[in-house]
Amino acid sequence: MEPFWPRRSPHFLACRRALRPFDDPAIIGLSGGPDSLALAAAAAAENKDVRCVVVDHGLQDGSAEVAERAAQAVEAFGLEAEVVRVEVGEGNLEAAARSARYEALLAYGADVWVGHTADDQAETLLLGALRGNPSGMAPRNGRVVRPFLGIRRADTVGACEELGLDPWHDPMNADPAFRRVGMRNQVLPLLSELLGGDAVPALAATADRIAADQALIASLADLAPTTSCAELAEDAGPIRRRRLAAWLLEEGVPVQGDQLDAVEALVVDWHGQGPVAVAGGRAVVRKGGRLAILGEIQGGYK
Repeated sequence: MEPFWPRRSPHFLACRRALRPFDDPAIIGLSGGPDSLALAAAAAAENKDVRCVVVDHGLQDGSAEVAERAAQAVEAFGLEAEVVRVEVGEGNLEAAARSARYEALLAYGADVWVGHTADDQAETLLLGALRGNPSGMAPRNGRVVRPFLGIRRADTVGACEELGLDPWHDPMNADPAFRRVGMRNQVLPLLSELLGGDAVPALAATADRIAADQALIASLADLAPTTSCAELAEDAGPIRRRRLAAWLLEEGVPVQGDQLDAVEALVVDWHGQGPVAVAGGRAVVRKGGRLAILGEIQGGYK
């Protein structure tokens, strides 16, 4: 391939090096933002067998034009790209959009590469910890692959600058109504200031270790979501909590530590208690020896 990158492009080189261990055919989840654009460009430069898919959630004015522009940008690298429109379900907007996006990407039957970086890993750890459920993203989770977890957002942004790309910046990433935005723009800079240095590497490394621990536990125990109280009662506490968390996430309910405690009590300390309120105006109940999620209505749940 004729090089489309400058002779000196250290940020783009970091992106290319991060991709070199990954050789299986893959779909790249392309948003048009700096992370996914850098991922696609690096894949093209490394001659990876990839195809880009832009998922248009239709949640913002002009989303179709943004999606087409992203597809055209990577086609300039010689990659195939297509736009897929999805319908986003009800409930938590961020979770529903994520679910629709991954469903569309995984439907192709190949690995799905996404552009999460070490900065995203640090944010994920802190957000989970504040909900009482600290967690980390694995480099591979089933068919979802994150090649950029070892590099920084500064590398993907810098790579786009080196390549002369004009990435799209999602307005939701600047909306303080979203906790991740506050974590990124306020909390992490303050932590770095308090530490007298960059807080992201240590946080990301901690998240990496948690993700590795989770993978080990998953290899040794059944962590499949279930609503059977009898089955959950037989599990060790850490296994039971992970299965409950997996079920709640599968239902689009963000997991919070105190709420998870109350849901677990429906299994291990059942004495006829009422619904347990969880995120999104929903509730968990025990009925007939199984757990179920109810939606909120005026004056109660249904």
